[in-house]
Amino acid sequence: MPTPRRAVVFVGFSGDWTRFLGRMDPDELVIFIEEPDVVRKRKVRDQLASLNCAWQLIEWEHQSPGAADAFVAAFGDLRAVAVVPALEYAVPFAARLAERYGLPGAGLGAALVLRDKSVLRRVSAAAGIANPVSREVRSLEEVRGFVAEHGLPAILKPADLQASLGTYVLTSEAELPTAWEQAHDQSDGSAFLPDRQTVSRMLVETFVKGTEFSVELLVSDGECLFGNVTGKQLFAGPYPVESGHTVPADIPGDVSARLLLATQRLIDALAFRTGFIHAEWIVADGVPYLVEAAGRLAGDMIMPLINHAYDTDMIAAFLDVMRGAPVSVPLPNRPSSRTAVQFVSVDAGKIEEVDGAEEARAVDGVLEAFIFAAPGDEVRELRNSFNRVAFASAAAATTGEALDAVREATDRMVIKIAPLSNDAAAQGSSTE
Repeated sequence: MPTPRRAVVFVGFSGDWTRFLGRMDPDELVIFIEEPDVVRKRKVRDQLASLNCAWQLIEWEHQSPGAADAFVAAFGDLRAVAVVPALEYAVPFAARLAERYGLPGAGLGAALVLRDKSVLRRVSAAAGIANPVSREVRSLEEVRGFVAEHGLPAILKPADLQASLGTYVLTSEAELPTAWEQAHDQSDGSAFLPDRQTVSRMLVETFVKGTEFSVELLVSDGECLFGNVTGKQLFAGPYPVESGHTVPADIPGDVSARLLLATQRLIDALAFRTGFIHAEWIVADGVPYLVEAAGRLAGDMIMPLINHAYDTDMIAAFLDVMRGAPVSVPLPNRPSSRTAVQFVSVDAGKIEEVDGAEEARAVDGVLEAFIFAAPGDEVRELRNSFNRVAFASAAAATTGEALDAVREATDRMVIKIAPLSNDAAAQGSSTE
């Protein structure tokens, strides 16, 4: 019987990963594990067809309890050399699968805490990390009770979704019914969830007024090998959707050090072993308050920004640590340039025309520029990251110059839209 081929296992399918797979060892197999419903809804097989590597797709209900142990029972002879969480929802399965195959990983305990914002609040607060006041709520009346006790503004959000889905900044009691209804609307992110998914649990929290950042750490056996602080910008309005990022954040060194230290304390509290941490923070009066954290690579173009700013290959480094191998690329502690990304949103409507992507790419310093939307697409009002329609990223000697470049690039984009009726705008589909 032939010996099974060595395999790098990705749990969850992410199109962002496909651009890196051409550099994989040609003697290794790339295996994607994804939910059957997600494979169907996202047409994953069609997306994999053009990959320039040997691959296999295994359809498995990885978001179910005990799924990793059942997988090992079914595929015990699989020669996995690394297990990689490719999506937020895949983190616990990937951690347990790594444990079962004797490979580096976050650890199931840490992964389960990271996937539940309510549990993450309890654990991090017990470790002395600053958190907003947070309460799990099961009804609109319980939200009203929290607001009566703690006042407005407040944040309503699901405990276990991604991409700002369902998150609403409450500024008046009149908004409560709308916010409660929208918090339960998972339609924009439904392609990433199995059809059996139950309604998410809800949290209501006090609003922390400050400046937003994220911290990205590469961790091996509990030791931080690389750390970065990212500056975050949000679109205006009740939905806290990110409009852009700067890498590294243009802030004083002592603020950066406090954010990095707070994130190190977080991984210590979780006993997070090996992998990547993306933690979001708000700094208020000099104190970092935890927003949330994830045990996978950062999204929203942050990883390409890190690669360009630090002149490294963080994806290669991440795969190295997940294999238990020495890191094969340099991991500088200082950037060689400054990078930025800016996202674009439009009013709800039907896309009539898009143009200007090539003109945007021609701006000096621009790294990438892309328009997701296409003529005929219907877009919703901006409620979460899935509703954005374009982006541009750039590198320059200073943060200000990088921001100027992405602003000029997005200004060159033309996205013409025809308004929809109110009912159609509320039910329109995402363009991404």
